[in-house]
Amino acid sequence: MSITTSSTRSRRLMRGALLVGMALASTACAWSNKTKGAIIGTAGGAAAGAAVGSQTGSTARGAIIGAVVGGATGMIIGNRMDKQAEQLQQQVAGATVQRVGEGLVVTFDSGLLYDFDSSQIRAEAGRNLQALAASLKDYPDTEILIVGHTDSEGTDAYNQDLSLRRADAASGYLGREGVAYSRMHTAGRGEAEAVSTNETDAGRQLNRRIEIAIYANEAARTASR
Repeated sequence: MSITTSSTRSRRLMRGALLVGMALASTACAWSNKTKGAIIGTAGGAAAGAAVGSQTGSTARGAIIGAVVGGATGMIIGNRMDKQAEQLQQQVAGATVQRVGEGLVVTFDSGLLYDFDSSQIRAEAGRNLQALAASLKDYPDTEILIVGHTDSEGTDAYNQDLSLRRADAASGYLGREGVAYSRMHTAGRGEAEAVSTNETDAGRQLNRRIEIAIYANEAARTASR
């Protein structure tokens, strides 16, 4: 059995902060200015997990991993996430909801939210985002990271820009529905985090998506410590 002392934990946090700085430097174009500020400000936790996650294959999952606290507090958070997951599955049509660690990843096919080659929210997609916003307001002690993804058609730069514009558009819509902007961060990953092949139509469709990571905020993570 290993024992982690406070000094050991401090050294690990310092190493983590250095990793975050490296990750941010190498992926600066992938993040909105607001999210870059969040990473610099925290140098750890959920935003750090998001930056590291962007280097290891899943920005959305990385954010949740960065917010894990474990123990009794983690169990409380997990129970709340179970309840929110059930609500989302019942109320948000067209979304896939996954429990990841102590958080949730909600995934929309981009075709449900946007027209081809556009970052404007489709009128018929409004009901889905309105239902999502209602759930996010029901659980205000969470942070939200919205990550845009594309297939590999077009240039890397264009796909990067489109994915970020789509994430920002979703954030803006949720904000207008009453979700606090201070809770939301956005990132565009272009074609960098493909979940399927880009050699087939079916694979490209899976890669065109919006992922929304929902994880406990700092107050919730420290409430029972």
